[in-house]
Amino acid sequence: MAAPLSDGDRRKQISVRGIAGLGDVAEVRKSFNRHLHFTLVKDRNVATPRDYYFALAHTVRDHLVGRWIRTQQHYYERDPKRIYYLSLEFYMGRTLQNTMVNLGLQNACDEAIYQLGLDLEELEEIEEDAGLGNGGLGRLAACFLDSMATLGLAAYGYGIRYEFGIFNQKIVDGWQVEEADDWLRYGNPWEKARPEYMLPVHFYGRVEHTAEGVKWIDTQVVLAMPYDTPVPGYKNNTVNTMRLWSAKAPNDFNLQEFNMGDYIEAVLDRNLAENISRVLYPNDNFFEGKELRLKQEYFVVAATLQDIIRRFKSSKFGCRDPVRTCFETFPDKVAIQLNDTHPALSIPELMRILVDVEKVDWDKAWEITKRTCAYTNHTVLPEALERWPVSMFEKLLPRHLEIIYALNQMHLDHVAALYPGDIDRLRRMSVIEEGDCKRINMAHLCVIGSHAVNGVARIHSDIVKNSVFKDFYELEPEKFQNKTNGITPRRWLLLCNPGLADIIAEKIGEGFITDLSQLKKLLEFIDNETFIRDVAKVKQENKLKFAAYLEEQYKVKINPMSMFDVQVKRIHEYKRQLLNCLHAITLYNRIRCNPSKSFVPRTIMIGGKAAPGYHMAKMIIKLITSIGEVINNDPYVGDKLKVIFLENYRVSLAEKVIPAADLSQQISTAGTEASGTGNMKFMVNGALTIGTMDGANVEMAEEAGEENLFIFGMRVEDVEALDRKGYNAREYYESLPELRQAIDQISSGFFSPRDPGCFKDVVNMLMYHDRFKVFADYEAYIKCQGQVDQLFMDPREWTRKVIRNIACSGKFSSDRTITEYAREIWGVEPSATAIPPPNLPRN
Repeated sequence: MAAPLSDGDRRKQISVRGIAGLGDVAEVRKSFNRHLHFTLVKDRNVATPRDYYFALAHTVRDHLVGRWIRTQQHYYERDPKRIYYLSLEFYMGRTLQNTMVNLGLQNACDEAIYQLGLDLEELEEIEEDAGLGNGGLGRLAACFLDSMATLGLAAYGYGIRYEFGIFNQKIVDGWQVEEADDWLRYGNPWEKARPEYMLPVHFYGRVEHTAEGVKWIDTQVVLAMPYDTPVPGYKNNTVNTMRLWSAKAPNDFNLQEFNMGDYIEAVLDRNLAENISRVLYPNDNFFEGKELRLKQEYFVVAATLQDIIRRFKSSKFGCRDPVRTCFETFPDKVAIQLNDTHPALSIPELMRILVDVEKVDWDKAWEITKRTCAYTNHTVLPEALERWPVSMFEKLLPRHLEIIYALNQMHLDHVAALYPGDIDRLRRMSVIEEGDCKRINMAHLCVIGSHAVNGVARIHSDIVKNSVFKDFYELEPEKFQNKTNGITPRRWLLLCNPGLADIIAEKIGEGFITDLSQLKKLLEFIDNETFIRDVAKVKQENKLKFAAYLEEQYKVKINPMSMFDVQVKRIHEYKRQLLNCLHAITLYNRIRCNPSKSFVPRTIMIGGKAAPGYHMAKMIIKLITSIGEVINNDPYVGDKLKVIFLENYRVSLAEKVIPAADLSQQISTAGTEASGTGNMKFMVNGALTIGTMDGANVEMAEEAGEENLFIFGMRVEDVEALDRKGYNAREYYESLPELRQAIDQISSGFFSPRDPGCFKDVVNMLMYHDRFKVFADYEAYIKCQGQVDQLFMDPREWTRKVIRNIACSGKFSSDRTITEYAREIWGVEPSATAIPPPNLPRN
């Protein structure tokens, strides 16, 4: 990283990182040395940087355990309503620094490590990201866990412990190449295996209807082994649990069938069962109907529901004898939040347990299920909706198929009674889609099986009500809500941007860390010259640090005085990285055309992964790198313009680039990005936004004032009008000379001289089947970018807008989001009271 701080600078006790008492420092040193001594193998007397990292991780972990045990004791004794957040993705990133921040240990550790002649930041860089997610949905789950712990909710995150997370991205000859993410290679100091809570999960088999009830028999069993990770709240001594399941074959796996012979073969076949938790599916906003994925979805649901019911039945700490046997009160003690449709099988699985196992009456079971479950919708893109073939269910989950058919029949009878003769409405609202291949629409299952359905930004929730689930909204309008997404200010301000957090705390105190709405107080300082200067200085320091990082890691030199123009997110046509490319080419052509004219220097950085099977997304990456290759090596351009592709974008890279950004690009076609959360991270970290009126951008503009963002392009109504009229890309191509020039350059091989036809698929898509209407927003976008340049030339005015944006970003804390879920969906009240620390008596 950048040059280390001087002793004087480093020793300044930074308020927001916690004051380091001498006792704390000595204690950390002692603990660190003890762990180092015992983690070093006998025949190895030289410690590696990784040994130092593990010694520190174990030292910090020691501070968690007492609080973790006490929190769980506290829950068992008080028996609060418990919140279960079910998600197939938890994109956690690194844990060490986050734990130090939330426990108020960062300064003590920094000082102790410094006294031992080591650099804390270097040790932090050794930790692997826990990349158990693709992007927004998985990172949202991680932010939510942080907020639920900070708000003192009795909450649990449940998911899968993938052996391989999101792939590592390498760029080779300008193309994305995937590498397996072996994140557990060196072990994970933050997890604790809990074999005593291992549970069976059943697949395949057949259903028998007997006098005693329904039996699902002759199944194949896979064991679910839980691994627990502590989730600390911010300085409140609460430590919640994220429980991730790993698949294990039972010891008799396949040996019954193989008794006549191949014992070796049977043992090797254990892999088939254990493959369930092997790898995260790397698709973002795209449904791929693979049987292994359906197995993953049922695996997490079946294990989690058994766990939830075990915990419901017992209520005294450490006791596993069932106490409660009546399920009447289940929805008063349990809330299950479905993060998209991936855990939708919770609905038929809870029905199966209640009806077949616990012998609850069908109608009663359905009422309990609906009162317990709630569903969050994350996308309106049709290709992302889960629609599983009935034939796959028939084979893998025969009892669940029966239950779904019965629920659907009940649902359709109800609709038919309300709308007699409206056959088309029945077809539209059915959970089962008829056709060549009968399918189960998981979103419809979630809507009928939940008491609350929410979108993730106001505009998205409106689209959900008025188009995606219009019929369902007409049936039960009270079910539909909005919960605008948020981000945790601990990781996305305190941890990643301590310089900014400090100057804010200096002005308004530290209350904003757990009540981000307090940032509003910064409006008083919008004309304060010292504050304006301090904000600009912090941004410049972050830019220098990031420039040094790029040079060290990727050997690219950039101009730290240039505008850092950043678009980082998954590569997808709807996110319109292509529009960004067209702007880069347009700027390049203007510089070439008039090399002596003064231009506002820019470094355009684009980063993000493409799903391995998404051809167009991979072509977009190749186009970005090819444009960079030409522009960055053109002597006429010099320092005026650079185009950089940020390789292997992930949580830990986001923490570095976001605090350094001047301009944040949020340019999806209006009506396609459900919310976005990167947009919020940039806003709170002092970047200005160029964006469309889509997702949470709409609410950001409402909070800060539209004139303090660079808003351009079609609104949802304009997109709909253009759809009715018919979008014709050629009209724009013919009438906009700069657009035509850029497209002709891509098409002729100007950016791919060794393979002139390289981008024919991209050009063909843009010209003839672009669902996301890139050309329709080109002119407005280029013009708006001109306004960005204008303002950037006036640093004082730019910084005043930055301050206003930061001051108005308080709404976008996940603490606010979770408070709304708690009160309006889960029926629980957040608590500001800290649990007593382990060294004090419990009451």
